[in-house]
Amino acid sequence: MRIGVLGGTFNPIHIGHLILAEEAFSKLSLDKVIFVPAFIPPHKIEEELVSADHRYRMIEIAIKDNPNFEISNIELRRSGRSYSVDTLRQFKKLYGKFTKLFFITGSDSLGELFSWKDINDIFKLSQFVVANRPGYPFKELPKEAELVLITPIEVSSSQIRKRIREGLSIRYLVPDAVRNYINKKGLYR
Repeated sequence: MRIGVLGGTFNPIHIGHLILAEEAFSKLSLDKVIFVPAFIPPHKIEEELVSADHRYRMIEIAIKDNPNFEISNIELRRSGRSYSVDTLRQFKKLYGKFTKLFFITGSDSLGELFSWKDINDIFKLSQFVVANRPGYPFKELPKEAELVLITPIEVSSSQIRKRIREGLSIRYLVPDAVRNYINKKGLYR
């Protein structure tokens, strides 16, 4: 089995995340992509981080119609800081040694990559896949990484939160059902 692992805060999930997952699924011939929301991300200070429950629910809503996508609460159950290496270790135990894991990240993560907990173990546990992200050019790709070119979409969760605070539309930046959930729950205001 070939499984893509896409972690992040997803605060909120947006079309860029979904396009990345879909293109990784297709270009890497994956069996599925698992979205893994972080409980508390180790490399981000998020003053606007909505609850893990809200972020989990928004991902569920966004991916419900795609049979190739799943969501895991593995990091939410763990609580505390979320480290990718711990998640990959758990997935290896869960899916077995014959499953190939593909850890998918954006080029925006490369600058801090070698400060990640047990980065060399991440490279051993998974094929490290880097997707290009607008505004974050590749400086140097680790030799263990594989580049996946995706359709560049200039959208970010921080941009979406800012638009909500300013009373601007987020239509077409997030799935309609996620937009409705954000409005109904009054998130990011």
